[in-house]
Amino acid sequence: MKRQALRTKEAAESLAIQALTFLVEEPERLSALLAETGLSADSIRESANQPHFLLGVLEHMLSHESLLVAFADSAGINPAEIARARAAMGGNWERDLP
Repeated sequence: MKRQALRTKEAAESLAIQALTFLVEEPERLSALLAETGLSADSIRESANQPHFLLGVLEHMLSHESLLVAFADSAGINPAEIARARAAMGGNWERDLP
């Protein structure tokens, strides 16, 4: 049972990384993420290694419907998969406010 949960969390983190990649491909999408998180473009790579940041990426997607739909279409998945991935990651996202 624990092994199944681990795979699910790993899959969720993988989807979050895919979502992050989608965001950084377009300056406008990246700017919105940076504004919401308070991070700089230079700190994205380091932050991407943190599970709570990846959780925040999924929450960012979920809070912007047009972005959510665009990412789901690009990834060939149902938008509900992003909510499932968010749930699988657990925990709470604490934004670093400037």
